[in-house]
Amino acid sequence: MRHHCRPSNVARWCSFVLLAALLCISCESQAPPLQQTAESDQVRNFTGTWITTGNRQMMQLGSGHEATIFRYTGSLLLGGPQRLKAGFKAEVIGFTDTKSGMQGRCVWTDERGEKVFSELHGDAVNPGQLIQARFIGGTGRYAGVTGDYTFKWQRLIDNEDGEVSGRVVDLKGWARLETPESHPAPSGGRQ
Repeated sequence: MRHHCRPSNVARWCSFVLLAALLCISCESQAPPLQQTAESDQVRNFTGTWITTGNRQMMQLGSGHEATIFRYTGSLLLGGPQRLKAGFKAEVIGFTDTKSGMQGRCVWTDERGEKVFSELHGDAVNPGQLIQARFIGGTGRYAGVTGDYTFKWQRLIDNEDGEVSGRVVDLKGWARLETPESHPAPSGGRQ
């Protein structure tokens, strides 16, 4: 015995499937704020690659003692499922002294123009030396970011005019974005 589907039953079935699909889509697109807050507070581990170019100026201060100022810019690509973003423009300026070590400041800028700030320190900027960095804030979604990262510098080109090209190896770290609720909205009036 053959069963025939009546057109009205097929139309009802199609309407039901369409309605169910629309409900699923609308439920997925409206994530509750608490879920987003929990994701903001989580630790985000990352690795990365960073290619830079820039310049340095060196001053000899006696036998085996020199001081250098430097400025590098380049592209930073982060990896890991919970990274802050995939790519940033990265800028770093700093000072190194063969007797006292290195101090620097760094800005990562994403495609929206939002920035992540960090401070760098290490024994030197020489190739293979470990450099440690700590996030000290940011703008937009990165305001209040905390965490740190480490890397090693690898010089690729270093000419007599102070032009330098290099890359960062073994970059790894973690970051935590502050929740939006922890930033109070500015008040409109004076007190």
